[in-house]
Amino acid sequence: MNRPRWFHGLLSAICLGITAAPTASAAPPRVESIEERGMTKMPFGKLPDGTPVEIFTLTNGGVTAKITNYGGIVTELHVPDKAGKTADVVLGFDTLEGYLAGHPYFGAITGRYANRIAGGKFTLEGKTYSLAVNNGPNSLHGGLKGFDKQVWKAEELKTPDGPALKLSRTSPDGEEGYPGNLAVTVTYTLTNAGALKIDYTATTDKPTVLNLTNHSYFNLAGAAAGKILDHEIMISADKVTAVDDNLIPTGVLADVAGTPLDFGKSTAIGARIAQIPGEPGGYDHNYVIRDYKPGSKTPVLTARVKDPKSGRVMKVLTTEPGVQLYTANFLDGTLKGKGGVVYDKNRAFCLETQHWPDSPNHASFPSTKLNPGDTYTQTTIYEFSAE
Repeated sequence: MNRPRWFHGLLSAICLGITAAPTASAAPPRVESIEERGMTKMPFGKLPDGTPVEIFTLTNGGVTAKITNYGGIVTELHVPDKAGKTADVVLGFDTLEGYLAGHPYFGAITGRYANRIAGGKFTLEGKTYSLAVNNGPNSLHGGLKGFDKQVWKAEELKTPDGPALKLSRTSPDGEEGYPGNLAVTVTYTLTNAGALKIDYTATTDKPTVLNLTNHSYFNLAGAAAGKILDHEIMISADKVTAVDDNLIPTGVLADVAGTPLDFGKSTAIGARIAQIPGEPGGYDHNYVIRDYKPGSKTPVLTARVKDPKSGRVMKVLTTEPGVQLYTANFLDGTLKGKGGVVYDKNRAFCLETQHWPDSPNHASFPSTKLNPGDTYTQTTIYEFSAE
């Protein structure tokens, strides 16, 4: 999706412990310890100020995820193909230093406001708030030091659905220009159904705006494989939020039928990507989810992606009104990732579930306002299978 312009120049868990014990019984006994259920914890390095960072490995049903409490980053996600062979399907780095050196939000929690806010300003209850401008004239993904660059408190959970990692922090009033002390939790669960489920909650002591997402870069052929142009994608949307030259919504919801943006039927990502104007071109569009129901806690099918070679399939379900399709247009080969792999253009795709860009400045868009006494909730599920 939306990378800051200085990232554009660059190019804008969770430590693996496989512990499932085989059993001859039809219904394996429930195990009670975190370790037996597939979670381990290891050091992942330190920040320049000496703050320690940890990485957690969650394993369940042949799927393994590694997540660090620095930025809530999903560093690895190992998923089996149709032959049962696993591969890591997300881009990232082998070490904490890779993330600290600067990157386009690989796998991170982005906030307080994912995507763009025009001019770095919004007005709430008659007061105008000024944010850090880090994307041309706009504010992007929470500013200069958003949620992706914070160390979160981590708690390992035992749940009936599978091993879970609860991350929490309080964003203080005024952080990056946003009002209110905001208490946030993000819980990653690796479910018994082979899905990575992400539950978000937040409360505030002042009226504020909030839009959270996870910014994983997926390649279902494997992070070390080539481009994703042959991946086939379906998106449950009839419209996108039309944008200006700075990728700020104009307020118009544009129909996608019959255009290169139409993924109502499963279509190869690369089939019409060359028809997308601009430099460097490619998809970076917020889709208006067709079946979104305001206030619903039930995630709806948003997108389905298949890699035809490996047979891996990823379904995305969410409670959010939008999803940003981004095809890693600004990866330009200057970043080397896990195993020294060069990350070049179209190496991955992102499906960032979200409220719409610049919603605080568009009264007609679904509201991102959070009031004291209310609780922000969001659930997104990345569900994996093979066929």
